[in-house]
Amino acid sequence: MSADSDTLRIGAHESIAGGTDNAVDALVDDGGNCGQIFTHSPQVWQDPNIDGDEADRFRDLSDEHGVGPWVIHSSYLVNLCTPKEGLREKSIDSMQTEVDAADKLDIPYVNVHLGAHTGAGVEGGLDNAASALDELDVPDGVTVLVESDAGSGTKLGGDFEHLAAVLERSEQDLDVCLDTAHAFAAGYDLSTAEAVEETVAELDEVVGLEHLRCVHLNDSKHECGTNKDEHAHVGEGRIGEAGMRAFINHEDLRDVPLVLETPTEDGKSFAWNIERVRELRQ
Repeated sequence: MSADSDTLRIGAHESIAGGTDNAVDALVDDGGNCGQIFTHSPQVWQDPNIDGDEADRFRDLSDEHGVGPWVIHSSYLVNLCTPKEGLREKSIDSMQTEVDAADKLDIPYVNVHLGAHTGAGVEGGLDNAASALDELDVPDGVTVLVESDAGSGTKLGGDFEHLAAVLERSEQDLDVCLDTAHAFAAGYDLSTAEAVEETVAELDEVVGLEHLRCVHLNDSKHECGTNKDEHAHVGEGRIGEAGMRAFINHEDLRDVPLVLETPTEDGKSFAWNIERVRELRQ
Protein backbone atom coordinates (compact mmCIF):
# COMPACT_ATOMS: atom_id res chain seq x y z
CA MET A 1 0.00 0.00 0.00
CA SER A 2 1.46 3.35 -1.02
CA ALA A 3 2.26 6.26 1.28
CA ASP A 4 -0.65 8.29 -0.08
CA SER A 5 -3.13 5.43 -0.31
CA ASP A 6 -5.19 7.00 2.46
CA THR A 7 -6.11 9.82 0.05
CA LEU A 8 -7.83 7.33 -2.25
CA ARG A 9 -11.62 7.69 -2.23
CA ILE A 10 -12.99 4.29 -3.20
CA GLY A 11 -16.34 2.68 -2.46
CA ALA A 12 -19.36 1.03 -3.99
CA HIS A 13 -23.06 1.28 -4.70
CA GLU A 14 -24.60 0.03 -1.46
CA SER A 15 -28.11 -1.19 -0.65
CA ILE A 16 -30.41 0.94 1.51
CA ALA A 17 -32.47 -2.06 2.65
CA GLY A 18 -33.70 -1.24 6.13
CA GLY A 19 -32.80 2.44 5.77
CA THR A 20 -30.26 4.67 4.09
CA ASP A 21 -28.11 4.60 7.24
CA ASN A 22 -27.56 0.86 6.69
CA ALA A 23 -25.70 1.75 3.49
CA VAL A 24 -23.06 3.50 5.59
CA ASP A 25 -22.48 0.40 7.71
CA ALA A 26 -22.34 -1.78 4.59
CA LEU A 27 -19.81 0.52 2.97
CA VAL A 28 -17.58 0.55 6.03
CA ASP A 29 -17.80 -3.25 6.21
CA ASP A 30 -16.68 -3.42 2.57
CA GLY A 31 -13.67 -1.22 3.33
CA GLY A 32 -14.91 1.80 1.38
CA ASN A 33 -14.86 5.50 2.18
CA CYS A 34 -17.22 6.95 -0.45
CA GLY A 35 -20.31 5.48 -2.07
CA GLN A 36 -23.55 5.59 -3.99
CA ILE A 37 -27.17 4.70 -3.25
CA PHE A 38 -30.59 4.54 -4.80
CA THR A 39 -33.19 6.26 -2.61
CA HIS A 40 -35.77 3.67 -3.72
CA SER A 41 -36.16 0.87 -6.24
CA PRO A 42 -34.79 2.21 -9.54
CA GLN A 43 -37.29 0.19 -11.57
CA VAL A 44 -40.41 2.08 -10.45
CA TRP A 45 -41.67 5.64 -10.17
CA GLN A 46 -41.44 6.25 -6.46
CA ASP A 47 -40.57 9.16 -4.20
CA PRO A 48 -37.81 8.72 -1.62
CA ASN A 49 -39.30 7.98 1.80
CA ILE A 50 -36.64 9.30 4.17
CA ASP A 51 -37.76 10.81 7.46
CA GLY A 52 -35.76 13.22 9.56
CA ASP A 53 -34.49 10.63 12.03
CA GLU A 54 -33.21 8.39 9.26
CA ALA A 55 -31.50 11.33 7.55
CA ASP A 56 -29.88 12.26 10.85
CA ARG A 57 -28.54 8.73 11.31
CA PHE A 58 -27.17 8.67 7.76
CA ARG A 59 -25.37 11.98 8.20
CA ASP A 60 -24.07 11.15 11.68
CA LEU A 61 -22.75 7.73 10.65
CA SER A 62 -21.09 9.16 7.55
CA ASP A 63 -19.39 11.80 9.68
CA GLU A 64 -18.39 9.28 12.33
CA HIS A 65 -16.68 7.00 9.81
CA GLY A 66 -15.29 9.77 7.59
CA VAL A 67 -17.30 8.49 4.64
CA GLY A 68 -17.92 10.69 1.63
CA PRO A 69 -18.75 11.93 -0.80
CA TRP A 70 -21.95 10.02 -1.42
CA VAL A 71 -23.84 10.02 -4.72
CA ILE A 72 -27.54 9.37 -5.31
CA HIS A 73 -28.19 7.48 -8.54
CA SER A 74 -31.50 8.47 -10.12
CA SER A 75 -34.19 6.03 -11.23
CA TYR A 76 -33.57 3.98 -14.37
CA LEU A 77 -36.94 5.20 -15.64
CA VAL A 78 -35.80 8.82 -15.91
CA ASN A 79 -35.40 9.88 -19.54
CA LEU A 80 -34.33 13.50 -19.94
CA CYS A 81 -33.97 13.25 -23.73
CA THR A 82 -37.47 12.01 -24.41
CA PRO A 83 -39.81 13.92 -26.73
CA LYS A 84 -42.83 12.44 -24.92
CA GLU A 85 -44.35 15.06 -22.63
CA GLY A 86 -45.73 12.63 -20.07
CA LEU A 87 -42.41 10.83 -19.61
CA ARG A 88 -40.58 14.13 -19.54
CA GLU A 89 -42.75 15.45 -16.71
CA LYS A 90 -42.36 12.24 -14.71
CA SER A 91 -38.60 12.40 -15.22
CA ILE A 92 -38.41 16.00 -14.04
CA ASP A 93 -40.60 15.26 -11.01
CA SER A 94 -38.48 12.24 -10.12
CA MET A 95 -35.25 14.21 -10.42
CA GLN A 96 -36.66 16.94 -8.20
CA THR A 97 -37.36 14.42 -5.44
CA GLU A 98 -33.79 13.11 -5.78
CA VAL A 99 -32.08 16.48 -5.46
CA ASP A 100 -34.33 17.27 -2.48
CA ALA A 101 -33.37 13.93 -0.89
CA ALA A 102 -29.71 14.71 -1.50
CA ASP A 103 -30.17 18.01 0.31
CA LYS A 104 -31.82 16.24 3.28
CA LEU A 105 -28.99 13.68 3.48
CA ASP A 106 -26.16 16.18 2.85
CA ILE A 107 -25.24 14.26 -0.29
CA PRO A 108 -23.48 16.53 -2.82
CA TYR A 109 -24.28 14.69 -6.05
CA VAL A 110 -27.25 13.22 -7.93
CA ASN A 111 -26.20 11.10 -10.90
CA VAL A 112 -28.40 10.70 -13.99
CA HIS A 113 -28.25 9.13 -17.44
CA LEU A 114 -29.40 11.39 -20.26
CA GLY A 115 -31.70 8.71 -21.65
CA ALA A 116 -32.80 7.99 -25.22
CA HIS A 117 -34.05 10.46 -27.79
CA THR A 118 -36.39 7.81 -29.32
CA GLY A 119 -36.70 9.60 -32.64
CA ALA A 120 -36.15 13.22 -31.63
CA GLY A 121 -32.63 13.05 -33.06
CA VAL A 122 -29.35 13.69 -31.28
CA GLU A 123 -29.63 17.47 -31.20
CA GLY A 124 -33.29 17.36 -30.25
CA GLY A 125 -32.56 14.89 -27.48
CA LEU A 126 -29.72 16.98 -26.10
CA ASP A 127 -31.93 20.08 -26.16
CA ASN A 128 -34.65 18.13 -24.35
CA ALA A 129 -32.21 16.99 -21.67
CA ALA A 130 -30.81 20.45 -21.05
CA SER A 131 -34.23 22.06 -20.85
CA ALA A 132 -35.54 19.32 -18.55
CA LEU A 133 -32.65 19.87 -16.17
CA ASP A 134 -33.38 23.59 -16.27
CA GLU A 135 -36.79 22.85 -14.76
CA LEU A 136 -35.20 21.62 -11.54
CA ASP A 137 -34.91 23.68 -8.38
CA VAL A 138 -31.55 22.30 -7.25
CA PRO A 139 -30.72 23.09 -3.61
CA ASP A 140 -27.47 24.81 -2.75
CA GLY A 141 -24.76 22.24 -2.11
CA VAL A 142 -26.25 19.70 -4.55
CA THR A 143 -24.95 19.16 -8.10
CA VAL A 144 -26.46 17.01 -10.84
CA LEU A 145 -23.92 14.76 -12.56
CA VAL A 146 -24.59 13.67 -16.14
CA GLU A 147 -23.23 10.15 -16.61
CA SER A 148 -21.47 8.79 -19.67
CA ASP A 149 -23.35 6.00 -21.44
CA ALA A 150 -22.52 2.89 -23.44
CA GLY A 151 -24.34 4.45 -26.38
CA SER A 152 -26.66 1.67 -27.56
CA GLY A 153 -29.72 2.45 -29.69
CA THR A 154 -30.86 6.05 -29.40
CA LYS A 155 -29.34 6.53 -25.94
CA LEU A 156 -27.27 9.67 -25.63
CA GLY A 157 -24.18 10.21 -23.51
CA GLY A 158 -21.96 7.71 -25.30
CA ASP A 159 -19.99 10.53 -26.94
CA PHE A 160 -18.15 12.99 -24.72
CA GLU A 161 -19.58 15.68 -27.02
CA HIS A 162 -23.07 14.80 -25.75
CA LEU A 163 -22.03 15.49 -22.16
CA ALA A 164 -20.35 18.75 -23.14
CA ALA A 165 -23.41 19.88 -25.10
CA VAL A 166 -25.78 19.40 -22.16
CA LEU A 167 -23.41 21.20 -19.80
CA GLU A 168 -23.19 24.08 -22.27
CA ARG A 169 -26.90 24.29 -23.08
CA SER A 170 -28.25 23.97 -19.55
CA GLU A 171 -28.54 26.91 -17.19
CA GLN A 172 -27.75 24.59 -14.27
CA ASP A 173 -24.23 24.20 -12.89
CA LEU A 174 -23.78 20.62 -14.02
CA ASP A 175 -20.84 18.25 -13.78
CA VAL A 176 -20.20 14.73 -15.07
CA CYS A 177 -19.67 11.16 -13.94
CA LEU A 178 -17.53 8.92 -16.12
CA ASP A 179 -18.36 5.22 -16.14
CA THR A 180 -15.28 3.35 -17.33
CA ALA A 181 -17.25 0.35 -18.63
CA HIS A 182 -19.68 2.62 -20.47
CA ALA A 183 -16.92 4.72 -22.01
CA PHE A 184 -15.09 1.57 -23.10
CA ALA A 185 -18.28 0.13 -24.62
CA ALA A 186 -18.87 3.43 -26.41
CA GLY A 187 -15.48 3.20 -28.11
CA TYR A 188 -13.07 5.00 -25.77
CA ASP A 189 -10.19 2.58 -25.21
CA LEU A 190 -8.93 2.21 -21.64
CA SER A 191 -7.09 -1.10 -21.93
CA THR A 192 -3.50 0.23 -21.96
CA ALA A 193 -1.64 3.10 -20.33
CA GLU A 194 -1.39 4.83 -23.70
CA ALA A 195 -5.11 4.41 -24.36
CA VAL A 196 -5.99 5.75 -20.91
CA GLU A 197 -3.81 8.80 -21.54
CA GLU A 198 -5.53 9.46 -24.89
CA THR A 199 -9.05 8.99 -23.53
CA VAL A 200 -8.47 11.18 -20.48
CA ALA A 201 -6.93 13.85 -22.70
CA GLU A 202 -9.99 13.73 -24.97
CA LEU A 203 -12.34 13.99 -21.99
CA ASP A 204 -10.38 17.00 -20.80
CA GLU A 205 -10.45 18.65 -24.23
CA VAL A 206 -14.15 18.03 -24.90
CA VAL A 207 -15.73 18.29 -21.44
CA GLY A 208 -13.01 19.55 -19.11
CA LEU A 209 -11.63 17.49 -16.23
CA GLU A 210 -12.74 20.22 -13.83
CA HIS A 211 -16.27 18.87 -14.44
CA LEU A 212 -15.36 15.26 -13.53
CA ARG A 213 -16.71 14.79 -10.00
CA CYS A 214 -17.14 11.02 -9.82
CA VAL A 215 -16.06 7.86 -11.64
CA HIS A 216 -18.03 4.64 -11.80
CA LEU A 217 -15.08 2.27 -11.82
CA ASN A 218 -16.17 -0.86 -13.66
CA ASP A 219 -14.38 -3.28 -15.92
CA SER A 220 -16.23 -4.49 -19.02
CA LYS A 221 -17.25 -7.99 -20.06
CA HIS A 222 -17.30 -6.89 -23.69
CA GLU A 223 -14.84 -5.43 -26.17
CA CYS A 224 -14.27 -1.74 -26.78
CA GLY A 225 -16.85 -0.16 -29.07
CA THR A 226 -19.48 -2.90 -28.78
CA ASN A 227 -22.02 -0.62 -27.00
CA LYS A 228 -22.68 -3.55 -24.64
CA ASP A 229 -23.09 -2.50 -21.02
CA GLU A 230 -22.11 -5.39 -18.76
CA HIS A 231 -19.75 -4.86 -15.88
CA ALA A 232 -16.87 -7.07 -14.77
CA HIS A 233 -14.63 -7.25 -11.70
CA VAL A 234 -11.79 -4.75 -11.60
CA GLY A 235 -8.93 -5.97 -13.78
CA GLU A 236 -10.73 -9.10 -14.92
CA GLY A 237 -12.65 -7.79 -17.92
CA ARG A 238 -11.68 -6.46 -21.33
CA ILE A 239 -10.23 -3.27 -19.88
CA GLY A 240 -7.99 -5.51 -17.84
CA GLU A 241 -5.41 -5.03 -15.13
CA ALA A 242 -3.05 -2.82 -17.13
CA GLY A 243 -5.81 -0.41 -18.12
CA MET A 244 -7.35 -0.28 -14.67
CA ARG A 245 -3.95 0.28 -13.06
CA ALA A 246 -3.21 3.14 -15.45
CA PHE A 247 -6.61 4.73 -14.89
CA ILE A 248 -6.52 4.47 -11.10
CA ASN A 249 -3.04 6.02 -11.01
CA HIS A 250 -3.53 8.70 -13.68
CA GLU A 251 -2.14 11.91 -12.22
CA ASP A 252 -5.23 13.93 -13.20
CA LEU A 253 -7.67 11.44 -11.66
CA ARG A 254 -6.10 10.58 -8.31
CA ASP A 255 -8.45 12.82 -6.32
CA VAL A 256 -11.67 11.84 -8.09
CA PRO A 257 -13.96 9.55 -6.01
CA LEU A 258 -14.22 6.04 -7.46
CA VAL A 259 -17.51 4.17 -7.00
CA LEU A 260 -17.77 0.49 -7.93
CA GLU A 261 -20.81 -1.02 -9.63
CA THR A 262 -19.07 -4.34 -10.12
CA PRO A 263 -21.01 -7.63 -10.07
CA THR A 264 -21.26 -9.78 -6.98
CA GLU A 265 -20.46 -13.13 -8.53
CA ASP A 266 -17.67 -15.73 -8.62
CA GLY A 267 -17.29 -15.28 -4.87
CA LYS A 268 -16.03 -11.73 -5.40
CA SER A 269 -17.83 -8.98 -3.53
CA PHE A 270 -17.54 -5.21 -3.37
CA ALA A 271 -14.96 -5.76 -0.60
CA TRP A 272 -12.83 -7.86 -2.97
CA ASN A 273 -12.99 -5.19 -5.67
CA ILE A 274 -12.25 -2.35 -3.25
CA GLU A 275 -9.16 -4.21 -2.01
CA ARG A 276 -8.17 -4.88 -5.65
CA VAL A 277 -8.28 -1.15 -6.39
CA ARG A 278 -6.14 -0.44 -3.34
CA GLU A 279 -3.62 -3.03 -4.55
CA LEU A 280 -3.46 -1.40 -7.99
CA ARG A 281 -3.01 2.08 -6.54
CA GLN A 282 0.64 3.10 -6.65
